[in-house]
Amino acid sequence: MSCQEGAIPAAAAAQPHVLLVSCPLQGHVNPLLRLGRRLAARGILVTFTTLRHAGLRAATHRDGVRFELYQLRDHDGGQMTPDDMLRHVAAEGPAALADLVRRQADAGRPVSCVVNTTFVPWALDVAWELGLPCATLWNQSCAVLSLYHHFYDDDTPFPSTADDAPVALPGLPAMSLHELPLMVRPEFAHNLWGQMLRRQLVEVRGRQAPSWVLVNTFHELERDAIDALRARDVAVTPVGPLLDDDEPAVADDDGCVMAWLDAQPPRSVVYVAFGSLVDIGRDETVALAEGLAGTGRPFIWVVRDELLHLPEPVLAACRGDTGRIVAWCPQGRVLRHGAVGCFVTHCGWNSVTEALAAGVPVVAYPWWSDQFTNAKFLVEEFGVGVRLPAPVTQDGFRACIEEVMSGPEAVAIRRRATAWKEEAAAALADGGSSDRGLEAFVDFVRAPVGSGGVDTISSPAKQGSVSSL
Repeated sequence: MSCQEGAIPAAAAAQPHVLLVSCPLQGHVNPLLRLGRRLAARGILVTFTTLRHAGLRAATHRDGVRFELYQLRDHDGGQMTPDDMLRHVAAEGPAALADLVRRQADAGRPVSCVVNTTFVPWALDVAWELGLPCATLWNQSCAVLSLYHHFYDDDTPFPSTADDAPVALPGLPAMSLHELPLMVRPEFAHNLWGQMLRRQLVEVRGRQAPSWVLVNTFHELERDAIDALRARDVAVTPVGPLLDDDEPAVADDDGCVMAWLDAQPPRSVVYVAFGSLVDIGRDETVALAEGLAGTGRPFIWVVRDELLHLPEPVLAACRGDTGRIVAWCPQGRVLRHGAVGCFVTHCGWNSVTEALAAGVPVVAYPWWSDQFTNAKFLVEEFGVGVRLPAPVTQDGFRACIEEVMSGPEAVAIRRRATAWKEEAAAALADGGSSDRGLEAFVDFVRAPVGSGGVDTISSPAKQGSVSSL
């Protein structure tokens, strides 16, 4: 590993030092970095590490976070499939992490606590072997965390493809098979990703159990699910939504996107983005493009260049004055812009929390993983949008856009979206539920040895400062 920034001042040696270890997927990297910046703002020394690879947006030293990215042996850093990436990281990550921790100590900045994301459970093993307390940032919802705990850690029956009986669990609405995350479906439960989840949630119980499970959510959003998890001794502490309010422009055309938004009428723009992994295929991409053009509304469509499967006439129609097709844009800034009227999303949890924090109605089009559950909550529990039927058709897409932007329920949908925006802001404000949760974790990291602080592996749910959140 190699440090990407200048020397650390000598005074930093006295600081508590949190080492963030991320699964090398953008949806994991982003919230962990945002957590790191919040910790750094509270005086904690923060180092971030993950695998350096071609598919990851470049990470740079910013807001007090140091970067120590590592590379795989005998690999040129080029593109890999997610499965190959996870397999290689599991094989080589533990040794790289142990070496990094030792080098930090040699440099006079010993690590106080290790924080990992899902799908790198070996970070908890390394922390235990080195005598370090550990925490996890759960970057999906508490509802999904509860589903996984019940599936992997007890005998709760889940439906099969032949028996689609609803699943009813404490703190959650009844859910059918198509509303569950993929990792509790029989055909996915034992693949590589399911195995990593089991290790994270079940096999680390006991000696390697994380002291804290920090969650990218807020108490007011998932109160029932949080209470149900704590009743199972899962020490969840909401610290979200983890937003990047000062997200910088990193591409030449970012300023053009924002300037174009400035010229659009309020609440008029359709924003479409399906994350860094989803590929809906050529036919649905064409149907979506034709549906966008058919709305007659201005739009921004984020689609990676290699996934732009459009015939030239359709592409030309989309690239008129009405819309913008971009490979990337600062999503948080776009969603908060007053010109955006709705968000067509794959329902990744980061996108869900950003939409709720911005108060933007959604058209939900889940694709894999936890997105099916998130879509159910967005539409049926949070009441901020509609579900786009699969596969995408031109008429179906256009109908959903009109429903959330000008249909009979559009005003009520926007009112609920605005209410969630206010709740999210209150949670993050001084003294709010998420602010108190993060401050309690900071107190834990800062506490001197022998005082119940960083040398003590204990459940925050049993500490008075957190259990009342």
